[in-house]
Amino acid sequence: MNQLSDRINNLEESQTIAMSKKSRELQAQGKKIINLSVGEPDFNTPDFIKDAAKKAIDDNITRYTPVPGIADLCKAISEKFKRDNNLNYAPDQIIVSTGAKQSIINVVLCLVNPGDEVIIPAPYWVSYLECVKLAEGKSVIVPAGIESNFKITPAQLEKAITPKSKLIIFSSPCNPSGAMYSKDELKALAAVLEKHPHVFILSDEIYEHINFVGKHESIAQFPAIYDRVITVNGVSKGAAMTGWRIGYIGAPLWIAKACDKLQGQFTSGASSISQMAALAAVKADPSVTFEMRDTFKKRRDIVIGLLKEIPGVKTNTPEGAFYLFPDVSSYFGKSFNGVKIKNSTDLSMYLLEEGNVATVAGSAFGDDNCIRLSYAAAESQLVQAAGQIKEALAKLN
Repeated sequence: MNQLSDRINNLEESQTIAMSKKSRELQAQGKKIINLSVGEPDFNTPDFIKDAAKKAIDDNITRYTPVPGIADLCKAISEKFKRDNNLNYAPDQIIVSTGAKQSIINVVLCLVNPGDEVIIPAPYWVSYLECVKLAEGKSVIVPAGIESNFKITPAQLEKAITPKSKLIIFSSPCNPSGAMYSKDELKALAAVLEKHPHVFILSDEIYEHINFVGKHESIAQFPAIYDRVITVNGVSKGAAMTGWRIGYIGAPLWIAKACDKLQGQFTSGASSISQMAALAAVKADPSVTFEMRDTFKKRRDIVIGLLKEIPGVKTNTPEGAFYLFPDVSSYFGKSFNGVKIKNSTDLSMYLLEEGNVATVAGSAFGDDNCIRLSYAAAESQLVQAAGQIKEALAKLN
């Protein structure tokens, strides 16, 4: 008899994590799976960051930390926001958490009441909907397909806003599409939001430093909506620190205080050693991320070139992050060896079992026409994976 709460029964498992788990199971059985499902840089954490962590251990910085974060780190994040984004968040407006994912759920639980509407442009990161579900809010999905480079328009945003709207959540650069909103595009969205002072904005900027087109733009830069924007960031992607689990927000003071209160009952402060490592990462000049960024750009171009050689696969050119989100819907309705492809989930499983390549179904991100591939893997693996995908898709008729 299932005696679990409705809350957990209604929650979906993360499909990205599920696909990684499935890949590991097949690898354990001896299959040579190329895993392109993981949203994780394949680079090692830079030595200067590891050295800071080692020093923290040697200096016995191993006790409980303040719930909102170690003071020096909050100050450094405040300075980082000013340096990189021209945003003014005082140290007491910063909350450090165990990853940007916790930062996001903190904000959602602090702002969203049962029945409140949360606007989420699609494609979206898989956990946004589940965060809203935990808060008993209602997700309002605004679709943006490959034709618009996966970006919504001001008119679409305006249409989605109702008196029940409480929050909009979006990422730029975007997971899964790699889409980036330009300053002019953000300004146009901000102009819409300015007219609706009851709507707050959660801007997920975790991929800020993996940006192939120039300066990253934050929606909080527009004064008319600044006091309603919560900017989420962290060190996992740009500094190759996924396992260190450090994310943070800059927010209006009253929201920051609410997140501090909530976090105090959940996890309390994040790991002291991880925070000291993050301090080194945040204080470093952003140029330390350029080598990794340039490598990702080179990989992106290689994989796009290879995918364009596959009939029926539509790609755009993402401007950031390390994902491609090709439209593969031309293969729906086709079959091989009795396996019929009806949707992105079927195709993703087919590529895993027939092509030995792990991807993630686009349905997990709100666009069933697509699949997500991460190019955070070695060039040789990416070339091999593209060849295996091409070969597997050629069998479908």
